[in-house]
Amino acid sequence: MLTMAKTIDILDSTLRDGSQGEGISYSVLDKIHIVQALDELGVTYIEAGNPGSNPKDMEFFQRAKELKLNHAKLVAFGSTRRKSTACAEDVNLQSLLAAGTDDVVIFGKSWDFQVTEILHATLEENLDMIRETCEYLTKRGKNVMYDAEHFFTGYKENAEYALKTLNAAVEGGATVLCLCETKGGAMLSECKKITSDVVEKFGSVVKIGIHTHNDSGLAVANSLLAVECGATHVQGVLLGFGERTGNATLSTIIADLQLKMGYSCIPQENIQKLTPICKRVAEITNLTLDMGMPYVGQNAFAHKAGMHIDAVLKNPAAYEHITPDTVGNERVFLMSEVAGRSMIIEKIKKFDSSITKDSPVVADIIAQVKEKEHQGYQFEGADGSFELLVRKAIGKYQPFFKLHYYKTNGEIPLIEKGLYSFAQLKIEVDGHIQIAAGEGNGPVNALDNALRSALKTFYTAVENINLTDYKVRVLDSKSATASQVRVLIESSDGTDSWSTMGVSCDVVEASWLALVDSLEYKLIKDIEKRYQKFI
Repeated sequence: MLTMAKTIDILDSTLRDGSQGEGISYSVLDKIHIVQALDELGVTYIEAGNPGSNPKDMEFFQRAKELKLNHAKLVAFGSTRRKSTACAEDVNLQSLLAAGTDDVVIFGKSWDFQVTEILHATLEENLDMIRETCEYLTKRGKNVMYDAEHFFTGYKENAEYALKTLNAAVEGGATVLCLCETKGGAMLSECKKITSDVVEKFGSVVKIGIHTHNDSGLAVANSLLAVECGATHVQGVLLGFGERTGNATLSTIIADLQLKMGYSCIPQENIQKLTPICKRVAEITNLTLDMGMPYVGQNAFAHKAGMHIDAVLKNPAAYEHITPDTVGNERVFLMSEVAGRSMIIEKIKKFDSSITKDSPVVADIIAQVKEKEHQGYQFEGADGSFELLVRKAIGKYQPFFKLHYYKTNGEIPLIEKGLYSFAQLKIEVDGHIQIAAGEGNGPVNALDNALRSALKTFYTAVENINLTDYKVRVLDSKSATASQVRVLIESSDGTDSWSTMGVSCDVVEASWLALVDSLEYKLIKDIEKRYQKFI
């Protein structure tokens, strides 16, 4: 294990900078849940919003006063006082004080262009605004962290003035100077030189921080480089989302610093919580966690090629830079025609440990997989459907219902707003017949509603299943509307997620196949969980 050389303060801005990402909007309760998740992870600071910008953020800070946090400190965010306005009369500064946090982040202008062309202030006025704001808050017991907005651009245009803005913040009592790479355009060499210059000038007096954006794809790299240059405070967003192309991804930065570079960012025992907490934050944000994210993504430790899988089964170090459980993730073997016999056996052993490479069922499953993939299935994206295929092959599957028929139809013009389609079906469960109907904004939605209505009488768990994604892929575009289609459904019960698939030249039938797999997968898992409690 690496010896921790230095502690790095992590400031997570998911609730402030991250919320500026397209389609992201947090309720007050969402914010509280994310604060609790980040506190459990063990970050140093949580920048929870700008209390002066909207009533919702102020309501959050008032409710947050009752929160009991174990690791993190809440931070309120705001700007320097307005031009020609005294600090005591500045509404935003008064909102910062009312938020009641011990720590505040103040941002100000470091680029002379921003001062003269955006603020329409003189360069000296801007220095006074920075100095007086930091001093005003410091004298009222606040720990002030100063965000030097556009610092890297400002330094390149006018280094002397950019440094004067930092000096003004220090004179006002700021304890952290965070260098903001606001436009996200700095190259690695620029970040290294500029951060090093600031560390040399101010590093013995205050902490130096880094705040990067990903417009050039270098947010994580520049953050790590800044730490190597002496920065001890890193800002970002846990999952990297935010305005434009996003912020520095803290889940990657934390893992890189703590596991690869010898720094301490969060309590060592908490690094195993990284993946589960990232999934929790994604769920609250109503986003699908990027499968390709380093360390925490579903594909971070996924293997598909047969030779790779065989090597990993012999020794994971062959293709894995760390063990998945280090960050709370797990190894995944993707099912495909190139996966090989070793991977098939590894999958089957989850259900029957007696299976060996010479068992006839292995060859049968491989043949089924190749035939299904020839038809258009792609099991690497449908773990639930693959598991059901294996269960059927080894005799560990029992259907939960029998379909007698289903039918769908649509109505134009609409009979009622939002209802385009209707579905009816007849199923049988243990000899009991159930007929149900459903409405929806399309035939698949109507069929889904009808099936759940029929099944909930027998299996209440279906009401806990949410479809989180629905994808349709045309497999043969030359056939136009008669093309074969592949439907992929992603489902969640709030704790676990799984994917299922169906293929047909009829999009409704393909959707039905994926939907049935999704429901049966959940019901099987629930039965096994109940069984495990009794053994």
